[in-house]
Amino acid sequence: MKDFAKHALQITAGIGTALTLCAGKAMALTVQEGAEAARADGMPAELIGANGIINRFTNTALYVIGFISVVMLIWGGLRYIVSGGDNKKITDAKNTILYALLGLIISFFAYAIVNFVLNAIGASTTPGESTESALLLLTYLA
Repeated sequence: MKDFAKHALQITAGIGTALTLCAGKAMALTVQEGAEAARADGMPAELIGANGIINRFTNTALYVIGFISVVMLIWGGLRYIVSGGDNKKITDAKNTILYALLGLIISFFAYAIVNFVLNAIGASTTPGESTESALLLLTYLA
């Protein structure tokens, strides 16, 4: 009885898989149509540009890195406050603050470099928008 149930389940799963594959093949006539059907509303179709994947990825990465950097700055400040005069704790807190600031600066430079390269290859988001903000940021930091 167990073997019959096992074989019946396997046959049912096989038939279901075959039907799914046939239906998918009939619905998506070409690979491009399948890719377009899988793309949700609002998802970028292009790799570079104002709504391109690279631009969205770099913006998201910059926000995440900025958030982590601010959290680490706060954490380093709290560690410095509660160090109680212990030299090792003070040094660790200062290193946390220093590395958080370095990470933030490196992320800004990376953002500026990515936008510079994208603009150099002719994929500017809006003429001069990204590089102007990045250059203003770099001149402010310098």
